[in-house]
Amino acid sequence: MSKYYLAIDIGASSGRHILGYMDNGTMKLEEVYRFNNELVKRNGHLCWDTDKLFAEIINGLKECKKLNKIPVSMGIDTWAVDFVLLDKEDNILGDTVGYRDHRTNGMDEKVYSIIPEEELYSRTGIQKQIFNTIYQLMAIKENHPDHLEEATDFLMLPDYFNFLLTGKKLSEYTNATSTNLVNANEKDWDFELIERLGYKKDIFKPLSLPGTLVGDFKDEIAKEVGFTCQVVLPATHDTASAVMAVPAVDDDFIYISSGTWSLMGIESRIPITTKESMKSNLTNEGGYEYRFRFLKNIMGLWMIQSVRKELNNEYSFPELASLAEEATDFPSRVDVNDSSFLSPDSMIDAIKDYCRKTNQQVPETVGEISTCIYQSLAESYGQTVKEIENITGRTYSRIHIVGGGSNADYLNNLTAQATNREVHAGPGEATAIGNIVAQMLKDSVFESLEEARESIYKSFNIKKV
Repeated sequence: MSKYYLAIDIGASSGRHILGYMDNGTMKLEEVYRFNNELVKRNGHLCWDTDKLFAEIINGLKECKKLNKIPVSMGIDTWAVDFVLLDKEDNILGDTVGYRDHRTNGMDEKVYSIIPEEELYSRTGIQKQIFNTIYQLMAIKENHPDHLEEATDFLMLPDYFNFLLTGKKLSEYTNATSTNLVNANEKDWDFELIERLGYKKDIFKPLSLPGTLVGDFKDEIAKEVGFTCQVVLPATHDTASAVMAVPAVDDDFIYISSGTWSLMGIESRIPITTKESMKSNLTNEGGYEYRFRFLKNIMGLWMIQSVRKELNNEYSFPELASLAEEATDFPSRVDVNDSSFLSPDSMIDAIKDYCRKTNQQVPETVGEISTCIYQSLAESYGQTVKEIENITGRTYSRIHIVGGGSNADYLNNLTAQATNREVHAGPGEATAIGNIVAQMLKDSVFESLEEARESIYKSFNIKKV
């Protein structure tokens, strides 16, 4: 009988339950359940349907039972920055507003009127993104102060789902760092900062590291799904899990966790909170064993995903890449990190408008729009390599691309050209693998992350470009 470990990996557009197990020294994966996720409009805001998401978590657990593949443990990871506030009855206060909502517009200035931007960065090391939790909480303070007043618990989304499963409230470290409220050097909530901002400090739980046991299923959950198992904290921030799955045992690499977002950076044992790194908008997110993910958030495949959706999914991603390759001489480029691409009504119009405003040729065909996105993304990668190397004072010989975007051969080739580095692509299921690895490390399947990464390199197809 195989010993199964279950990763529940929930992304902004879909979620899946993936079982991992070892077979003669090789790590194997089996997807047992998949479901859709999307932001929904509620009370004028873009919100997550937490009830639906939890129902899907339960559905996937029932599928494990149906297949008679019962995991010894499970872990949940999601995207970062989004959270719930619970009242004393454990009900969610207000709507669970998502990070692409515009409620945070102008909240950065309100935060900086209390704590200057430079001081904030020097304390937390987190890059400025208007959707960071610190600004979301300011929006609640401004528009729904009663919610903050009534709140007894602050939980990031994976922590909330763990609570629903086990009845235990824990806050996981890697995801907490994305709030912009954790002190990078102390590796704990910055309670002085929290108090200065007028947020209640007693709603924040002590931070727990990946590998921590949350607990077993509550009796009613065990009864509903037909079994119980341990709920373990992986790195609940999906990027932190994905970085754990980089198949490298040295430190001579820059990674790109490629999906809806492209997270590009290095692992560092210390946070880098200099003025130069702040100016380059590089961030110091928490990682496994306090390995800081010194990286930049780049818009990623969100733009091409949005274009595809706008075209009624008429083209597959390989077809869009093929059309982009045919139009590869199209000259216009966009700044993929421009705020106009965060959640426009029409991504195609946003790209055309940007080109018009910057006096560039306006893309008209699907191929021209696609090549504009892919080449702009690769150029952003090239620029980020220069910034990281300038700030760290060292060069890196290769790029590891992990996650769903590692399958985009056209973009991988462009990345190799733009960075002038060897590119290693894969594994595609990096987040789920990292999630499973955290559970396996807790269960002593591997002695170290390096040993786990060596196994990942041998177990999955890694392409060299």
